[in-house]
Amino acid sequence: MNTESRLVEFINHTRLSDVPESAMITLRRVLLAVSGTGVAGAGEEGVAPLRRLLLERGGRAEATSLVFGDRLPAASAALLNGTVCRALDFCDAMAPGVHVGSSVIPAALAAAELMGGVRGEDFMVALAVGTEIGARFNLTEQMYNGFDPTGIAAVFGAAAAAGRLMRLSDGQMLHALALAFNRCGGSFQSNVDGSLAVRLQQGLVAEAGVMCAQMAQAGLTGPRNFMQGHYGFVHLYAKNLCAPEYFVQALGQTWRCEGFMFKRFPSCGVTQGVTQQALEIASELALSADDVARAQVRLPPYAHRLVGNPFQMGENPRVNAQFSAQYCVANAISRGASRLNHFTPEAVRQIASTDLISRIEVVADPAMDARGHSAVDLWLETRDGRQSRRSFDIAPGYPGNPLSDADHRARFDDCMSYAAWPFEPAQIAHWVGLIDSLQTLGDVRDLLPLWISAGAQAT
Repeated sequence: MNTESRLVEFINHTRLSDVPESAMITLRRVLLAVSGTGVAGAGEEGVAPLRRLLLERGGRAEATSLVFGDRLPAASAALLNGTVCRALDFCDAMAPGVHVGSSVIPAALAAAELMGGVRGEDFMVALAVGTEIGARFNLTEQMYNGFDPTGIAAVFGAAAAAGRLMRLSDGQMLHALALAFNRCGGSFQSNVDGSLAVRLQQGLVAEAGVMCAQMAQAGLTGPRNFMQGHYGFVHLYAKNLCAPEYFVQALGQTWRCEGFMFKRFPSCGVTQGVTQQALEIASELALSADDVARAQVRLPPYAHRLVGNPFQMGENPRVNAQFSAQYCVANAISRGASRLNHFTPEAVRQIASTDLISRIEVVADPAMDARGHSAVDLWLETRDGRQSRRSFDIAPGYPGNPLSDADHRARFDDCMSYAAWPFEPAQIAHWVGLIDSLQTLGDVRDLLPLWISAGAQAT
């Protein structure tokens, strides 16, 4: 079979028993992370106008919005839910920057409702093949070269998950993926400029996944040779730097989704290491913000282009702070922690009103490329002459330096505490207890009440 056919074979014919326990552990962590960030992200900037726009546009009531419980067309529900789940940028990720779960889960939920309900086993298989396909299409920093990885890779995962639940034939699935190829897009300039497009991109990918599955089911076609054709994915996005076989090598045997990372702190993935370093140095030297004379952060050039620019409040302070190494270091030293409430506009203004940020220099070091995507060094000197250094090749949360189960639960609990519309403790406990046994559910639509807040519905 060619590359395209091997992808379709994997998506349509993988069984739950084919998914190893190590990959299932990753899926459960993705579910915990995405559900937590979705609940907490519902009150963030940009969600209300998007929700209003979709409600005004209307359409057939096919699927449910998380937290609010709105009934919307399936693609619209996926758009809103994907945006909500990425709004805090605290969901699963994969170097060098793709976010998969926050599009795959909303697309799968929408598809499950379109089908009038699906079994938990079928839902988990769809999540498994969707997350793995998203991971398979992930590229390198050199290949992306400024493209938003989520818009390039995760769209295939969303289409795969939705199409699997919608029971597309092999021919239809091929065209769903081929149509998804035509929806690839997005730029990291959204992140650099601190725009709401960062979170909206996640929703657009989820929406595209559902739409591509629906269009393929309706008989609409895409290019059959979307992978290895002259103008296919390998040429346009992978820059011909790998063979088509790379994307299907050991498919179904090696699960690349196990390479997902989970953030300890609610900011960009390449700020995780320096945030941890700043917390360690602040504790070691018992620092206050006024004690710092100067500090220097060294990053690989790719990371520096994303988070190394001089900090500005901008129109969207949370996004600007999340994608600023300067802010993340200043916040960690000033507050001795890095939590969701430290990235609200008011909290960001408090840090920005001090002069600590101006004493933090962020430098691009090409020699660090050899050390890996998340490599980071921090050097700090105090006003009384004390110095401290930290160096990470693998930042916390990345494969090789994973979070503990307690860390994963702490992330989730931070989201629940931060949520604009809190959930009842029993509701939270019920959902967490179900994560390990979703495959036994008779109908995954039974999950939806657990993700809706009575307080949010009143809005």
